[in-house]
Amino acid sequence: MKKKVLATLLATAMVVSCLAGCGKSGNDAAGSPATDSPATDEAAPATDDAAQAEDETAPAADASGSPVDTLIANTTGTVTMRVWASEEDQDFTNTLLDNFKAAYPDVTFDITLGAESESTAKDTVLTDIEAAADVYAFADDQINELVQAGALQEVAAHYTYDVAAENAGGAVEAATVDGKLYAYPMTADNGYFMFYDSSVFTADDVKSLEKMIEVADAAGKKIAMDISNGWYIYSFFQGAGLELSLNADGMTNTCTWNAAGGTDVAQAIIDLTASNVFVDMGDEDMATQIAEGNVVACVNGTWRAETAQEAWGDNYAACKLPTFNAGGKDCQMSSYSGYKLVGVNPHSANLGWAMLLAEFLTNEEAQAARFETRGLGPANITAASSDAVQSNPAIAALAAQAAYATPQRVGGNFWSPAETLGQILASGNPDGTDLQTLLDTTVEGITAPVE
Repeated sequence: MKKKVLATLLATAMVVSCLAGCGKSGNDAAGSPATDSPATDEAAPATDDAAQAEDETAPAADASGSPVDTLIANTTGTVTMRVWASEEDQDFTNTLLDNFKAAYPDVTFDITLGAESESTAKDTVLTDIEAAADVYAFADDQINELVQAGALQEVAAHYTYDVAAENAGGAVEAATVDGKLYAYPMTADNGYFMFYDSSVFTADDVKSLEKMIEVADAAGKKIAMDISNGWYIYSFFQGAGLELSLNADGMTNTCTWNAAGGTDVAQAIIDLTASNVFVDMGDEDMATQIAEGNVVACVNGTWRAETAQEAWGDNYAACKLPTFNAGGKDCQMSSYSGYKLVGVNPHSANLGWAMLLAEFLTNEEAQAARFETRGLGPANITAASSDAVQSNPAIAALAAQAAYATPQRVGGNFWSPAETLGQILASGNPDGTDLQTLLDTTVEGITAPVE
């Protein structure tokens, strides 16, 4: 039944879209939806044959009604669904689920909520895709493997709003694989930027990492960054125009860190840490050192905002990452952008309702409420432009850094070689290894075939 209803709904979406006018923007009112893909059968599970999605006994769709109306009209009995959200998001998600059920009072729902971290969702889902939740949240760097495994329903049509049009371009990119949208952006807050104590640094000081080191040294304080972590050391090489990317196979990497200019970046990291002011420090230690007053600036993410605010009070500030000098050239530090997404399981017995629920959990109102309740930055363009969001130092800094950020798309062989490189450079290259040799070895490991 789910195949027949979904095919009908998607066909209705196309008809209503055409009646509304070709090329209409994504700000359609509810009831005037449009398809996101020209092929109506692509929204069916990847394992379904197109012919299976059509059936002469499928309920007839009324072209004058919305897909939501059609979905309700073709629903009989109780709509049963399971949702997975993080442990921290349970109370908030329960509230949204209650609101969703209240929005459709003529339908009987049985929706259960389970706890699953966005960081581990992929592993849990891929253990048994058919047994996984109908709707689940996950970190955007998991999307390639989920799509390859057939664990995500393509967002081939929308019911109440245009997902691609209403969310920031970076978030949509993060939810897209091979030109097709496979998830619903939920947050845009998993990147990193610079926190600082404004009683120590001026707004001009934080534009340059070298200047920050000079100022912090005079104050007898430290600036912290987890240089030995591949997620962070990426910012130096990418900032200097040396790239790292995931290959089409979704497993191996292309890396140019050992190309011309790479040794300048490596030497810059050695020089910066040689100051004993710019220090290599993990997240938990960083939190302790901020609280104790030793660290007055750090490269970190929104999860450290409360720590910094409690320590620095009215002097708590944040900004995009600074520049650093490599080979006589000032380079803007780059970063990884990170998003939390919501996906729909193509094996859901109530696929149309699961897609509608995913929209509801990630629409403008939900993202604005998630920010107000949990402080998580919205991916939705309108929600992100609100005064409340813009007045939040961490979220505003993340937005400023977004222009220099890229979604994290790397194969598994990246992390260990990058971590080793960071450890060596942060400790001053104690063995005196030739930097070109060091980078060649690192790149060899990063680009190695996956066995």
